[in-house]
Amino acid sequence: MIKFTYFLILFFTLSQVQAQDVSLRGKVIEESSGQGLEFANIALLSQLDSSVITGGMSDLDGTFDFEAKPGQYILRVGFIGYESHFQNLTLGERRNVNLGVIKLVTDAANLQEVVVEGVNSIFESDIDKRRYDVENSVVAEGATASELLETLPSIQVDDEGGISMRGSGDILIYINGRPSNLSGDDAESILAQFPANSIKSVELITNPSSRYDAAGVGGIINIILKKNEKTGLNGQVNVSAGTRDKYNAGVNLNYGAGKVNYYGSYNYQDRRTFRESDAFRENRINGISPFLDQDSYGERFDSNHLIRAGIDYNITENQTFGLYAQGNFRDRTGFNNLNQRSLNSLNQQDSLFVRNQNDTRESFNAETGVNYNWDIDTLGQRLFTSLSYSRDERTQVENYEQLFFNESNEAVPANNLQQINTVPQTSDLYVLQLDYIKPFPDGGSLETGLKGTFSLWDRSQEFMQGDQNNAFIPTPIDSISDGFIFDEEVYAAYVSYRNRMGKVGFQGGLRGEYTETTGTQASRSEPFVNNYFNLFPSLYLSYELGQEHEFTANYSRRISRPNMWSLSPLYRVRDLLNLSVGNPFLQPEFTDSYEFGYMKGFEKFLFNATVYHRVSTNVHTRVIRLTDNNVAIQTRENALRRNATGLEVINQMQLANWWDATVSGNFFYSEIIGNNIEQGFNNSNYSWTVSLLSNMAIPNLFTFQVQGNYRGPIVLPQGQIEPYWGLNAGIRKNVLDDKGTISLNVSDIFNTGIFRITNEDNRFVQERVYNRETRIGTIAFTYRFGGFKEKSNGGRDRDDDFDDGDF
Repeated sequence: MIKFTYFLILFFTLSQVQAQDVSLRGKVIEESSGQGLEFANIALLSQLDSSVITGGMSDLDGTFDFEAKPGQYILRVGFIGYESHFQNLTLGERRNVNLGVIKLVTDAANLQEVVVEGVNSIFESDIDKRRYDVENSVVAEGATASELLETLPSIQVDDEGGISMRGSGDILIYINGRPSNLSGDDAESILAQFPANSIKSVELITNPSSRYDAAGVGGIINIILKKNEKTGLNGQVNVSAGTRDKYNAGVNLNYGAGKVNYYGSYNYQDRRTFRESDAFRENRINGISPFLDQDSYGERFDSNHLIRAGIDYNITENQTFGLYAQGNFRDRTGFNNLNQRSLNSLNQQDSLFVRNQNDTRESFNAETGVNYNWDIDTLGQRLFTSLSYSRDERTQVENYEQLFFNESNEAVPANNLQQINTVPQTSDLYVLQLDYIKPFPDGGSLETGLKGTFSLWDRSQEFMQGDQNNAFIPTPIDSISDGFIFDEEVYAAYVSYRNRMGKVGFQGGLRGEYTETTGTQASRSEPFVNNYFNLFPSLYLSYELGQEHEFTANYSRRISRPNMWSLSPLYRVRDLLNLSVGNPFLQPEFTDSYEFGYMKGFEKFLFNATVYHRVSTNVHTRVIRLTDNNVAIQTRENALRRNATGLEVINQMQLANWWDATVSGNFFYSEIIGNNIEQGFNNSNYSWTVSLLSNMAIPNLFTFQVQGNYRGPIVLPQGQIEPYWGLNAGIRKNVLDDKGTISLNVSDIFNTGIFRITNEDNRFVQERVYNRETRIGTIAFTYRFGGFKEKSNGGRDRDDDFDDGDF
């Protein structure tokens, strides 16, 4: 951290630029009649991110007159019922600029939308990302963040809660543009702590540029939490109830007064969910029962409190200081009952284990941070810096009672077991970041920055067992009881330049990251040390064929660092025949990603197609090995290479001014080569996903939304995850003069979201069926007061990274 502090002190020395204002005037008229349009909106937008810099309004005769600082802008002139007028505008040494007469053309579609209720599409595409405004997602009301993501195109969730995008895993998850260390050993545990009602939008960044963290081979998912900055006191409250005891409630408050904006929110979840599974394993090992038949049923009870508050203070007209804090309190209890039958060659019982599990988990996460934003001049020169810290604490206690029955299904108490596993864990995460952007008069723009990420994880477990030898009094087992501390520091710097030459836009960047990692196992004297430095280039090209018509091509190099859970050499005991353990010698995975895209916009149709190819080396892959005593041990190892090639197509259609639909498809070929792990450890397949999201706004009645998806097989080194599909639907009705909203939805209507996994090795063949509760009905109510309205994209706060915008 001291090294990074030196970087901050030595970073840029910037000076403020002063310039004389320019007076703009002109007149707005209706093209067909030539009449002046009163109260037309005239705005100067930043060419960097389309945010509003300044503007004015036309008088009764359509004339306007206002002042602005020299710089490069986008002029936007608009009026309800008319097509907006856009043009690039450069203000320089001239003190007075006459823009002349600006003619607006009637937009018949927009005039109709003033009369009837229109559809708010949740989808917005950008040069390197897709943004989903999930506030309009009816099917996700009452859901968690992880359940919300499953409704979005390109996203798939596997049987362990792992998230993949375009068929690739290792997704980097941001909350408001920052990495998070919230409780949980997988993405599902992190996202389950955020109710969908607390989320404003979700950004999917499939091929991040050099200014983003190089981690996340599969891309970045950035979750933007709700925040409002309307003046006065305003807010919204929401409650929901779902089938089988699922309850949510929340409140978002905001108070804007002069230079200061205060915001706060509280969200509560209380949810009961079930999980069940069946597995059948054929063993190819002499001396043990040839078949293992397993089935289980369990339930979880989650109680979760999420509190968030902050202030934004406008120090001057172009300097802003922000402070925020949030806390998450979670209690979880649950049980799981497992039956394991060993069968002979005639499928008759050799023995039966009945394993009953009860567990409790208490977790707490706190995060706080500050940020400072300085808009140095009207040309777009900007400096942004931020510092955040989060602390996570968790304790989990698992109690197991295992009963034994012989081939005659008679109880054998002498073979019973009592087990207790206590797993405490803490983690600390510091993130320091400084970014600077400098536009140039020729339209170019330079971005550069520094970032430091410092994390420390401390996890231990005490596993105790009681059996006949110790009178069934649980006693620690040294071979499983252990501790692991993982320290990771990442120092990063990047530079990126973008510009346009006619119809060709380009952006090139280079990021350097130095990583220091140290893993310390309590039972081992020597630490696991792995330090490395890597460069990550990126290149983006675009060729504009016309308005909303362009080709794009890009390349980036990414890294997947082994995390705490992949490295930790502590055995995680699900049952005595199924164990998992990390690999402290796991090396980083590297990916070269190539994309070629085509986008064409029509009056009521947007077509977006992307061909992509990814080559990954040192691939992190799941490996299951069966021991001679019939114990399956799952771990992670580095496979030699993975290749993935695919085509993704997104079609957004406005079928009527009250009905839109987004249909996306992804067809890809995936190949994994792992001969370095074991001879013949290769696999490949073709797969595909199809997703539909449709919104219908029935005038003066309700809004109806339907969402469905199909996911083809996912290749694994020892088999595959079989295809599955699901369908969700919901309706929403505004009440109380549009201050309130009632919604009703059902997820996975046909209860088809069931995972089926096949694994095969020269020592076993296994089939597993896993069903986590997905068919849920929810009714929700939201009430808004004080004119509550979310902050628009153009003026959103700088919690996330600099917006790329268009070339």
